Amino acid sequence: MEYIIREMQTEDISQVQHVAKTSWNSTYRGIIPLEIQESFLKTAYNDKMMQKRLEHSFFWVAEVNGEIVGYANFSAIKEEGKTELAAIYLNPEYQGKGIGTALLNEGIKQLDGVKEIYIDVEKDNNIGTRFYKAKGFKIVSEFDDDFDGHILKTVRMVLKV
Repeated sequence: MEYIIREMQTEDISQVQHVAKTSWNSTYRGIIPLEIQESFLKTAYNDKMMQKRLEHSFFWVAEVNGEIVGYANFSAIKEEGKTELAAIYLNPEYQGKGIGTALLNEGIKQLDGVKEIYIDVEKDNNIGTRFYKAKGFKIVSEFDDDFDGHILKTVRMVLKV
């Protein structure tokens, strides 16, 4: 399968919102109640927030035949070369095809001076935790996260670049 990784543009927002909803609903089924997912998506992925994230962070999309099938969003680089991988999601049918790895690698390649990437992952998100462990991320802490009144067991994982 051929795909391209490129910087996200404003005109990509609606397709990224669709990927977010599809992948969240699939990934967090049975982990986060649907109404809490929907509330979060409306807040974190509304047009205004997406434009803000596009302007103040790093965003790459994966495209197959002109359709966005995944994305990765990294924070600006902080002190000592640290960045947060705020999100990396793919439409479920495109998982396991190397696209997530390509998105992660694009961030590593493009983020000048990055030394450490961290991410918080729900412990029950087996797809995510397996992916990050396979890429060399290590668990450095575990904590309870109050996600809109729903307590999640969350792990912080770090990759030294």
